[in-house]
Amino acid sequence: MLDRDIIQGRGFRNVADGSAITGFQFDLRNPNYRGTSASLLEGVDVIIDGELIPKHVPLWSLQGKTYTLDELRSSTGVRWQLDETATITVPKPGGLSAGLHDLEVTAYLRRPYFPPHISTSPFSASAKGVIVPSSGQGKLRYGVSTYSYSGDIYTSMTMEDAFADIADMGATGIEILGEANLPGYPDVTSDWVDNWHRLLDRYGLTPTNYGAWVDTEMWKTRSLSAAEAAAQLEVDLKMAKRLGFTSIRPKFGVTSWDLDPHPVWSEAVQRSLDLAQELDIVICPEIHAPTPINHPVTQGYLDFIEETGTKHFKLLIDTGIFQTAPVDDGHEGFEEGKKRPAHLEALAVPMTDLVAVLPHVHFIQSKFFEIDDQLNDLHIPWQEIISTLVDTGWEGWLSSEYEGRREPYRGRDQVRRQHALLRQLEMAKTKASNPPVPQQQ
Repeated sequence: MLDRDIIQGRGFRNVADGSAITGFQFDLRNPNYRGTSASLLEGVDVIIDGELIPKHVPLWSLQGKTYTLDELRSSTGVRWQLDETATITVPKPGGLSAGLHDLEVTAYLRRPYFPPHISTSPFSASAKGVIVPSSGQGKLRYGVSTYSYSGDIYTSMTMEDAFADIADMGATGIEILGEANLPGYPDVTSDWVDNWHRLLDRYGLTPTNYGAWVDTEMWKTRSLSAAEAAAQLEVDLKMAKRLGFTSIRPKFGVTSWDLDPHPVWSEAVQRSLDLAQELDIVICPEIHAPTPINHPVTQGYLDFIEETGTKHFKLLIDTGIFQTAPVDDGHEGFEEGKKRPAHLEALAVPMTDLVAVLPHVHFIQSKFFEIDDQLNDLHIPWQEIISTLVDTGWEGWLSSEYEGRREPYRGRDQVRRQHALLRQLEMAKTKASNPPVPQQQ
């Protein structure tokens, strides 16, 4: 599905010839109301960060082939269809730096049915594009939770659009929410599952974590029994395996604002461990604000790990617990003028607490709310988090979980900003930790 904006959210990247970066490119939607012959294109002015690139300079890629403007003007049989994007490549030695850039374009289309003196129509658009660096050679792996696209998926995005977005920014993992993303849950068709695996292959993505719920208070008159809770877990464990996931986050109903899980949790998980081992899936309860790491809830999970000796029950850390500033800006659950909900307060959990539990951490949800135009996160101390993970040698997934304002397409842009920020921090930390060895004379 194409974005409504002329400048598309996907496709903004540097391009290389061998090891040398030679320019950058972006994708445009045809702004006309009908498809057009490529011979009617009159070029595209590009302004990047205030620098003008005249309309005859950029190259156009249509239907798998790349053309100069002169080649387009003399072409026959080449078209820019309404359902296809044009990729615009701008020569620029060294390309663009990682991070945010201001992009303005004016595409010129000639309409042969208009009088010659007014036949060329300009179509202008502007956007902020994010150049995301490659993941580098570190031990951290980058993915995205489809929760980041809440409000967009199944409205302005298809599930395949989510795959395409994740792959476009160079991420390799996809995290989903079972009941949110699986049509007909829990009765998912074989055709849908087959298409899921085709999309994984097409976009080169790895299923990471499957979000599930154990609804302990389904009825007002009673809670779930341990057997019923285990039965819910069984459904999602088997579905996660069917889709290729290696971990599952079961969110048990809680009994307090400290997120104390319903007491049924331990027996339900105990009943599920043999199945988890058989399927080779790790069950990961979530450490989520307003509950810090140094807390009886977390200790209860750690005690369970020690008592059972299992390798199929570990922790999932939600980085919202590291917030250093509260979230007020239009976040779900916050009403201006009213008391801020506890889970939006800043816990500022220290990195020493994270280090203490990292051997038991299987997965990290990279919760965030807002990253500004300078790639500063306004709430989460990413430099401290990334430095801690690199210094300790932790290996695993960082899965972007955007939970800020929900204007259309905003989550997609914010996730790209987060990946640009985190990868730059990891590369800088890795480089600082491994300085080059001086050559002996």
